[in-house]
Amino acid sequence: MHGRAYLFLIIATLCWGGNAVMAKFAVGHISPMTFTFLRWVVAVMLILSISLPQIKKDWPVAKKHLPVLIFLGAIGYTSFNALLYSAVHYTTAINVTIEQAAIPFLIFFANFALFRIRVSAAQIFGFSLTLVGVALTAAHGDLASLVTLSVNYGDGLMIFAILAYAAYTIALRWRPPVDWRTLMAIPAIAALVFSIPLMAWEYAAGDLMMPDLTGWGATLYTGIFASLVAQILYIRGVIELGANRAGLFINLVPVFGTLLSVAILGEQLFLFHIIALMLALGGIAIAERWKPKEPVAA
Repeated sequence: MHGRAYLFLIIATLCWGGNAVMAKFAVGHISPMTFTFLRWVVAVMLILSISLPQIKKDWPVAKKHLPVLIFLGAIGYTSFNALLYSAVHYTTAINVTIEQAAIPFLIFFANFALFRIRVSAAQIFGFSLTLVGVALTAAHGDLASLVTLSVNYGDGLMIFAILAYAAYTIALRWRPPVDWRTLMAIPAIAALVFSIPLMAWEYAAGDLMMPDLTGWGATLYTGIFASLVAQILYIRGVIELGANRAGLFINLVPVFGTLLSVAILGEQLFLFHIIALMLALGGIAIAERWKPKEPVAA
């Protein structure tokens, strides 16, 4: 049983659901690249405070795998969030949540195409079931409204964002054999470094906006929960379950994002929210119950 891994992934997706809410909440209170930079300032300060001795211990191994660790930080941490924070300025929450739901599909497809990792019919069905739940949530109970969605600049940014996070999840298969604290800390430092030129570009364009009190609140949440807690738990979930199985849990992000918007933003809870959550959880349960059998080691 992998009960601990399931709990890790559920908490991680809950934190990321809050990240989507905070992204919308922060619009007008902090500019996107400044948001990304300060988020990683907070996260790096926290992770270094608990991981410096472990980094020193792991450094002989970690330095041999720096390109992979830097890639994880630049693509999975900086690129995804910078694109998402920019996208919410141009597109709707419905579009963003639906587009994020494509991440598990990309992970399944890439793992099959590149590594011939088997996918069972139950996993495909489970993925489809969770996707229906996500779509139901994003469409506010009216699936017919999905056909009216338009593609704009923000949607284009989100396409690149989901490609970035799918690539990050796949790349975790090449993670070096180091402690989880080192696996979190070095990519976080890389994310901070790569966010500096983005913030400089924003300043040069005259679009930089330093955070007000609301912006700082959003920054602290994303720096602590979305950057640190969620990433650590997601990494540990991928380590225990593999990218395919862990990636399926990402479909919970839009569901949790909707539920958190009810609690934080005061939106009304409807029956379709509950149905969507049941579909998402049911799809994960089906995919896990009838996953392909792993080969027995000799």
